Amino acid sequence: MRRYRLEQQGNGIDAVAMREEAVPQPGPHQILVRVRAASLNRRDTMIVSGTYPLMPRPGVVPLSDGAGEVVAVGDGVTRFAVGDRVTGSYFARWVDGRVHPGVIDQLGCTLDGMLSEYVLFDEQWAVRLPDHLSWQEAATFTCAGLTAWSALTGAEIPKPGQWVLIIGSGGVALFALQFAKLMGCRVAAVTSRAEKADRLRVLGADLAIATAETREWGVKLREATGGIDLAVETGGPATFAQSLIASALYGRIVLLTVQDQNGKSVEIPGAVYQRSLVTIGRLFVGSRNGLEAMLAAVATHRLKPVIDKVFPFAQAREAYRHFQQGDVFGKVVIDGA
Repeated sequence: MRRYRLEQQGNGIDAVAMREEAVPQPGPHQILVRVRAASLNRRDTMIVSGTYPLMPRPGVVPLSDGAGEVVAVGDGVTRFAVGDRVTGSYFARWVDGRVHPGVIDQLGCTLDGMLSEYVLFDEQWAVRLPDHLSWQEAATFTCAGLTAWSALTGAEIPKPGQWVLIIGSGGVALFALQFAKLMGCRVAAVTSRAEKADRLRVLGADLAIATAETREWGVKLREATGGIDLAVETGGPATFAQSLIASALYGRIVLLTVQDQNGKSVEIPGAVYQRSLVTIGRLFVGSRNGLEAMLAAVATHRLKPVIDKVFPFAQAREAYRHFQQGDVFGKVVIDGA
């Protein structure tokens, strides 16, 4: 079989190298999955560039996100059977409850991930997929989808009619838009260009602002909405201050990006923060139970992700480069068929 490995952290995309290896065989409580598609997240480019906070295992198979079918099971497997459609859980050992140091292992970082024709999982690391999704669609939910779901269903679920803010047009932002609309919320979107703002409106955004035309958008959003109730903050240092300005008095900001690619960190503008009672929180993707709950909602509403571009398996490096240049709208997928 063909699979990619990260030969050396910090060497960039060129360190992602294809290898020919034997197909592994499942041991007790393991499942062998034929991967049909995988997808990229921001953390994957951070891992290859050496800027990710968790050190990857040398030679690890990259990517947390992927989808495939079970083709063999080991002794004692009870959760799955041959033919089941599955995806992996981002924190493979985190089933439920609070995250703690014992469950920090991540697919595509400290554990082999999905950029491979076959993967071997402990049966506890995987969950079933909704039937209405294609392989390419099903490969997009593990990281970005669950992060958006956790942001919306965490400490305080936004009520129907409340305002949710999304930043940009990457995977987390678009999933947050889709999930917020499922919950009956109104969505304000901020993106770089008018053309992307138009596409976000088509997806359901009630209000969309292009930063190329309105750089100081925080006041405009607050005036138009009466204050944002929940900001899913993926922009980091470049957008955080404006998100704070846009927030309602008792708004919440889920801060997902704390540093930019140049190492600049988020700064809290004191004068603005003193005038508010905004709660700022963090999260780490989510647990396996959270992934199952999200996929149940996806199945019930027959939700489909937005895919920016699909690359063949042999062009995985080109997929990384396309994602890294930043001008994407939705998920970048690598086909494994």
